[in-house]
Amino acid sequence: MQLLTDPAFRTSFQNSLLWVVGTLLFPVGIGLTLAVVLSRLRLERGLKLLFYLPYALSPTSTAVLWGFLLDQQGALNVVLRALGLEALTRSWLISPPWHTALMIAAYTWLTAGTNMVLFLVGLRTIPPETVEAARLDGATPWQEFWRIVFPQLRPITLVVVTIALANSFMVFDLIWVLTQGGPFRSSETLAVMMYRESFVLFRLGYGAAIATLLSVIVLLLSTLYIRSMLRKEQY
Repeated sequence: MQLLTDPAFRTSFQNSLLWVVGTLLFPVGIGLTLAVVLSRLRLERGLKLLFYLPYALSPTSTAVLWGFLLDQQGALNVVLRALGLEALTRSWLISPPWHTALMIAAYTWLTAGTNMVLFLVGLRTIPPETVEAARLDGATPWQEFWRIVFPQLRPITLVVVTIALANSFMVFDLIWVLTQGGPFRSSETLAVMMYRESFVLFRLGYGAAIATLLSVIVLLLSTLYIRSMLRKEQY
């Protein structure tokens, strides 16, 4: 009961939901877009390596790199000043809601390449004759994708979205290194709150309650999504 009335918990829960939405829209959406575009290019292998490269970095290394970019004297503000847009400069990592939006951008940069590779694997399992038949019937590229390609990507989409859902609630390293959930816990998610309560404030019981709730939420959302996808396959 204390958990549900805690303002810090409400903020953390709202931020976690933002991470879920951001993770599904950007790393998954961009990964799918890159996969579709690269599957039609001859330079697929080299470009695939380029986009996948960020995943070779750990989340902590990514956070340090983006910290240099978003610092008060970082590269982003330097570029804005050079363009005469000094009025737009700010301390990005202590400015709500920019800090959460930019951390989601950093996470997108880190993980979109992995989703791209998974979707490329799915695209290669699609029989070419189904796509050719759609083209012969006069389907536009948009119709070809939504009516022929995307439905056949359902199995790999199930994998990608389920992993993204779980990871969006579990992101910790990136947030902790960049903001430690600040300022005033405004960028804190459930995973960061669980760590703070357990290992900084030493409220182990409270931290365990958050961990249990987090596990239940991830399990419930993943189960609901998997069931809905399997139900669609039956039809």
